[in-house]
Amino acid sequence: MNRDALLRYRDALMRQLHRVELPVLILLGLGAAGICVFAAVADAVVEGGSRAIDTAIIVAMRNPANLSDPIGPLWVEEMARDLTALGGVAVLLLLTFATVGYLVLADKRRIAMFVLVAVCGGLVLSALFKTTFDRPRPELVPHLSHVYSASFPSGHSMMSAITYLTLGTLLARIHKRRALKIYFLGLAMLLTFAVGISRVYLGVHWPTDVVAGWAAGASWAILCWLVALWLQQRRVVEPEAGEASAPAKA
Repeated sequence: MNRDALLRYRDALMRQLHRVELPVLILLGLGAAGICVFAAVADAVVEGGSRAIDTAIIVAMRNPANLSDPIGPLWVEEMARDLTALGGVAVLLLLTFATVGYLVLADKRRIAMFVLVAVCGGLVLSALFKTTFDRPRPELVPHLSHVYSASFPSGHSMMSAITYLTLGTLLARIHKRRALKIYFLGLAMLLTFAVGISRVYLGVHWPTDVVAGWAAGASWAILCWLVALWLQQRRVVEPEAGEASAPAKA
Protein backbone atom coordinates (compact mmCIF):
# COMPACT_ATOMS: atom_id res chain seq x y z
CA MET A 1 0.00 0.00 0.00
CA ASN A 2 1.57 3.37 -1.04
CA ARG A 3 1.71 6.51 1.09
CA ASP A 4 -1.28 8.23 -0.58
CA ALA A 5 -3.46 5.16 -0.04
CA LEU A 6 -2.41 5.02 3.62
CA LEU A 7 -3.31 8.67 4.09
CA ARG A 8 -6.72 8.17 2.47
CA TYR A 9 -7.34 5.13 4.65
CA ARG A 10 -6.31 7.07 7.76
CA ASP A 11 -8.57 10.02 6.90
CA ALA A 12 -11.53 7.73 6.22
CA LEU A 13 -10.96 5.87 9.47
CA MET A 14 -10.73 9.11 11.50
CA ARG A 15 -13.96 10.38 9.94
CA GLN A 16 -15.66 7.12 10.84
CA LEU A 17 -14.37 7.17 14.42
CA HIS A 18 -15.48 10.76 14.84
CA ARG A 19 -18.89 9.87 13.39
CA VAL A 20 -19.63 6.98 15.74
CA GLU A 21 -17.84 8.09 18.90
CA LEU A 22 -20.75 9.93 20.52
CA PRO A 23 -23.43 7.34 19.55
CA VAL A 24 -21.21 4.56 20.89
CA LEU A 25 -20.70 6.35 24.21
CA ILE A 26 -24.46 6.94 24.52
CA LEU A 27 -25.21 3.31 23.72
CA LEU A 28 -22.64 2.10 26.24
CA GLY A 29 -24.22 4.30 28.89
CA LEU A 30 -27.74 3.12 28.09
CA GLY A 31 -26.65 -0.52 28.03
CA ALA A 32 -24.92 -0.18 31.40
CA ALA A 33 -28.01 1.55 32.83
CA GLY A 34 -30.23 -1.28 31.59
CA ILE A 35 -28.02 -3.89 33.21
CA CYS A 36 -28.05 -1.95 36.49
CA VAL A 37 -31.85 -1.68 36.41
CA PHE A 38 -32.22 -5.40 35.76
CA ALA A 39 -29.82 -6.25 38.59
CA ALA A 40 -31.62 -3.92 41.02
CA VAL A 41 -35.06 -5.29 40.15
CA ALA A 42 -33.83 -8.89 40.32
CA ASP A 43 -32.34 -8.25 43.77
CA ALA A 44 -35.61 -6.72 45.00
CA VAL A 45 -37.58 -9.68 43.64
CA VAL A 46 -35.30 -12.26 45.25
CA GLU A 47 -35.37 -10.41 48.59
CA GLY A 48 -39.15 -9.95 48.44
CA GLY A 49 -38.93 -6.17 48.55
CA SER A 50 -41.00 -5.66 45.41
CA ARG A 51 -44.12 -7.48 46.61
CA ALA A 52 -45.95 -4.43 47.94
CA ILE A 53 -45.59 -2.23 44.88
CA ASP A 54 -46.26 -5.18 42.54
CA THR A 55 -49.49 -5.93 44.36
CA ALA A 56 -50.61 -2.30 44.45
CA ILE A 57 -50.15 -1.81 40.69
CA ILE A 58 -51.94 -5.02 39.71
CA VAL A 59 -54.88 -4.29 42.01
CA ALA A 60 -55.06 -0.72 40.67
CA MET A 61 -55.74 -2.17 37.21
CA ARG A 62 -58.78 -4.13 38.46
CA ASN A 63 -62.29 -3.29 39.60
CA PRO A 64 -62.02 -2.98 43.43
CA ALA A 65 -65.39 -4.72 43.82
CA ASN A 66 -64.40 -7.62 41.56
CA LEU A 67 -60.71 -8.35 40.99
CA SER A 68 -61.56 -10.68 38.10
CA ASP A 69 -62.75 -7.63 36.15
CA PRO A 70 -60.00 -5.36 34.71
CA ILE A 71 -60.71 -1.63 34.61
CA GLY A 72 -62.21 -0.26 31.43
CA PRO A 73 -64.84 -1.51 28.97
CA LEU A 74 -64.67 -4.90 27.27
CA TRP A 75 -63.05 -3.49 24.14
CA VAL A 76 -60.06 -2.37 26.22
CA GLU A 77 -59.62 -5.92 27.51
CA GLU A 78 -59.83 -7.27 23.96
CA MET A 79 -57.34 -4.66 22.78
CA ALA A 80 -54.95 -5.72 25.56
CA ARG A 81 -55.07 -9.30 24.27
CA ASP A 82 -54.29 -8.05 20.77
CA LEU A 83 -51.36 -6.00 22.03
CA THR A 84 -49.95 -8.82 24.15
CA ALA A 85 -49.98 -11.08 21.07
CA LEU A 86 -47.48 -8.70 19.45
CA GLY A 87 -44.94 -9.91 22.03
CA GLY A 88 -45.65 -13.61 21.59
CA VAL A 89 -42.90 -15.92 20.37
CA ALA A 90 -44.86 -16.97 17.27
CA VAL A 91 -45.49 -13.38 16.12
CA LEU A 92 -41.95 -12.22 16.84
CA LEU A 93 -40.33 -15.18 15.11
CA LEU A 94 -42.64 -14.77 12.11
CA LEU A 95 -41.68 -11.09 11.91
CA THR A 96 -37.99 -11.94 12.29
CA PHE A 97 -38.03 -14.61 9.59
CA ALA A 98 -39.96 -12.29 7.27
CA THR A 99 -37.31 -9.60 7.81
CA VAL A 100 -34.48 -12.08 7.31
CA GLY A 101 -36.09 -13.28 4.08
CA TYR A 102 -36.34 -9.72 2.80
CA LEU A 103 -32.69 -9.02 3.67
CA VAL A 104 -31.54 -12.17 1.90
CA LEU A 105 -33.51 -11.27 -1.23
CA ALA A 106 -32.03 -7.75 -1.02
CA ASP A 107 -28.57 -9.33 -1.07
CA LYS A 108 -27.83 -8.37 2.54
CA ARG A 109 -27.13 -11.88 3.77
CA ARG A 110 -24.66 -10.95 6.47
CA ILE A 111 -26.94 -8.48 8.22
CA ALA A 112 -29.77 -11.01 7.81
CA MET A 113 -27.74 -13.60 9.70
CA PHE A 114 -26.89 -11.01 12.33
CA VAL A 115 -30.59 -10.20 12.92
CA LEU A 116 -31.43 -13.88 13.21
CA VAL A 117 -28.66 -14.53 15.73
CA ALA A 118 -29.59 -11.43 17.77
CA VAL A 119 -33.26 -12.39 18.12
CA CYS A 120 -32.74 -16.12 18.65
CA GLY A 121 -29.92 -15.40 21.10
CA GLY A 122 -32.27 -13.16 23.07
CA LEU A 123 -34.88 -15.94 23.14
CA VAL A 124 -32.34 -18.34 24.65
CA LEU A 125 -31.26 -15.69 27.20
CA SER A 126 -34.88 -15.09 28.23
CA ALA A 127 -35.42 -18.82 28.79
CA LEU A 128 -32.26 -19.02 30.90
CA PHE A 129 -33.40 -16.12 33.09
CA LYS A 130 -36.81 -17.69 33.63
CA THR A 131 -35.26 -21.02 34.61
CA THR A 132 -32.79 -19.36 36.96
CA PHE A 133 -35.26 -17.17 38.89
CA ASP A 134 -38.31 -19.49 38.57
CA ARG A 135 -40.69 -16.87 39.99
CA PRO A 136 -44.36 -17.90 40.31
CA ARG A 137 -46.98 -16.03 38.32
CA PRO A 138 -49.29 -13.55 40.13
CA GLU A 139 -52.18 -15.22 41.92
CA LEU A 140 -53.97 -12.07 43.03
CA VAL A 141 -56.26 -11.95 40.02
CA PRO A 142 -57.45 -14.41 37.35
CA HIS A 143 -55.18 -14.64 34.32
CA LEU A 144 -56.78 -13.32 31.15
CA SER A 145 -54.15 -14.96 28.93
CA HIS A 146 -52.72 -18.47 28.90
CA VAL A 147 -49.25 -18.83 30.46
CA TYR A 148 -46.90 -21.79 30.60
CA SER A 149 -43.56 -20.56 31.96
CA ALA A 150 -42.07 -18.81 34.99
CA SER A 151 -42.81 -15.15 35.62
CA PHE A 152 -39.44 -13.36 35.89
CA PRO A 153 -38.54 -11.66 33.68
CA SER A 154 -41.47 -11.12 31.35
CA GLY A 155 -40.59 -12.99 28.17
CA HIS A 156 -43.07 -10.95 26.12
CA SER A 157 -41.53 -7.68 27.36
CA MET A 158 -37.95 -8.84 26.90
CA MET A 159 -38.44 -10.38 23.47
CA SER A 160 -40.51 -7.45 22.18
CA ALA A 161 -37.73 -5.09 23.30
CA ILE A 162 -35.09 -7.24 21.60
CA THR A 163 -37.00 -7.81 18.38
CA TYR A 164 -38.63 -4.43 17.83
CA LEU A 165 -35.59 -2.42 18.92
CA THR A 166 -33.28 -4.55 16.78
CA LEU A 167 -35.51 -4.24 13.73
CA GLY A 168 -36.20 -0.57 14.44
CA THR A 169 -32.48 0.08 14.63
CA LEU A 170 -31.93 -1.81 11.38
CA LEU A 171 -34.59 0.25 9.61
CA ALA A 172 -33.19 3.46 11.09
CA ARG A 173 -29.69 2.66 9.86
CA ILE A 174 -30.71 1.98 6.27
CA HIS A 175 -32.43 5.38 5.95
CA LYS A 176 -30.54 8.67 5.89
CA ARG A 177 -33.39 11.01 6.91
CA ARG A 178 -33.36 11.86 10.62
CA ALA A 179 -37.16 11.99 10.78
CA LEU A 180 -37.39 8.39 9.56
CA LYS A 181 -34.77 7.25 12.05
CA ILE A 182 -36.71 8.84 14.92
CA TYR A 183 -39.97 7.38 13.62
CA PHE A 184 -38.69 3.79 13.46
CA LEU A 185 -37.00 3.92 16.87
CA GLY A 186 -40.02 5.63 18.44
CA LEU A 187 -42.39 3.04 16.98
CA ALA A 188 -40.19 0.22 18.29
CA MET A 189 -40.25 1.69 21.81
CA LEU A 190 -44.01 2.28 21.67
CA LEU A 191 -44.70 -1.35 20.69
CA THR A 192 -42.38 -2.61 23.42
CA PHE A 193 -44.09 -0.42 26.02
CA ALA A 194 -47.59 -1.46 24.94
CA VAL A 195 -46.76 -5.18 25.11
CA GLY A 196 -45.33 -4.84 28.63
CA ILE A 197 -48.29 -2.88 29.98
CA SER A 198 -50.71 -5.41 28.50
CA ARG A 199 -49.02 -8.23 30.44
CA VAL A 200 -49.70 -6.51 33.76
CA TYR A 201 -53.22 -5.51 32.73
CA LEU A 202 -54.04 -9.13 31.88
CA GLY A 203 -52.76 -10.25 35.29
CA VAL A 204 -50.12 -12.66 33.96
CA HIS A 205 -47.05 -10.73 35.14
CA TRP A 206 -45.90 -8.70 38.10
CA PRO A 207 -44.89 -5.14 37.11
CA THR A 208 -41.30 -5.87 38.15
CA ASP A 209 -41.26 -8.77 35.68
CA VAL A 210 -42.06 -6.31 32.91
CA VAL A 211 -39.50 -3.70 34.01
CA ALA A 212 -36.81 -6.37 34.19
CA GLY A 213 -37.83 -7.67 30.76
CA TRP A 214 -37.61 -4.20 29.27
CA ALA A 215 -34.19 -3.60 30.85
CA ALA A 216 -32.74 -6.96 29.80
CA GLY A 217 -34.19 -6.77 26.30
CA ALA A 218 -33.01 -3.21 25.69
CA SER A 219 -29.53 -4.05 26.99
CA TRP A 220 -29.29 -7.06 24.68
CA ALA A 221 -30.51 -5.00 21.70
CA ILE A 222 -27.95 -2.29 22.50
CA LEU A 223 -25.19 -4.88 22.75
CA CYS A 224 -26.20 -6.24 19.34
CA TRP A 225 -26.26 -2.71 17.91
CA LEU A 226 -22.72 -2.06 19.19
CA VAL A 227 -21.53 -5.33 17.67
CA ALA A 228 -23.18 -4.32 14.38
CA LEU A 229 -21.34 -0.98 14.43
CA TRP A 230 -18.06 -2.77 15.09
CA LEU A 231 -18.68 -5.24 12.27
CA GLN A 232 -19.70 -2.46 9.88
CA GLN A 233 -16.45 -0.62 10.55
CA ARG A 234 -14.63 -3.78 9.49
CA ARG A 235 -16.93 -4.33 6.48
CA VAL A 236 -18.10 -7.67 7.86
CA VAL A 237 -21.74 -6.57 7.52
CA GLU A 238 -23.27 -4.03 5.17
CA PRO A 239 -22.73 -0.35 6.11
CA GLU A 240 -25.40 2.23 6.89
CA ALA A 241 -27.18 3.86 3.97
CA GLY A 242 -25.04 6.59 2.47
CA GLU A 243 -21.98 5.48 4.42
CA ALA A 244 -18.86 5.12 2.36
CA SER A 245 -16.98 1.89 2.72
CA ALA A 246 -13.45 2.00 4.00
CA PRO A 247 -10.80 1.87 1.25
CA ALA A 248 -9.78 -1.59 0.23
CA LYS A 249 -6.22 -2.75 0.80
CA ALA A 250 -3.83 -2.21 -2.06
